[in-house]
Amino acid sequence: MAVGIIIGVAFGSIIALLVNDVLMPPIGLLLGGMDFSALSWDLTGTGAATINYGTFINTVLDLIIVAFVMFMIVRSFSRFQRNNEEGAPEPTTKECPFCRSEIAIAVTRCPHCTSQLESS
Repeated sequence: MAVGIIIGVAFGSIIALLVNDVLMPPIGLLLGGMDFSALSWDLTGTGAATINYGTFINTVLDLIIVAFVMFMIVRSFSRFQRNNEEGAPEPTTKECPFCRSEIAIAVTRCPHCTSQLESS
C-alpha cells in the first residue's frame, strides 16, 4: 500500500507539472495571454489578503486529468479481465455424484465406483 501511495504522489506531481507548465500556457494564450496562476481577487485593495482562484482552476484541471487517466486504467483493466474470462476453456471433467471422484464428462459409468451415470 505504501508503494501505491508513493507512486500516486509522484503521479500527482507529474500531472500538476503537466497542467501548470504544458497545458495552461497554450490555453492562456488562446484566451488572450491570460496567466491562470496569477488570477486572484483582492479582498482589501492592498494585496494583503487575496483569493487565488487561478490556482484553484489549475488544481481542478489536475483533478480532471487524474480522474480521466484513472478511468482509462480501470476501463482497460476491466476489458482485460473480461477477455480472460471469455477465453476460459470448456471443462473436460465432472464429479461422480456417488463417489465424488473426478471423471471424464463423456463417461456413462464411473470407473472408480462403477455406478451407472445419467447421460447429460
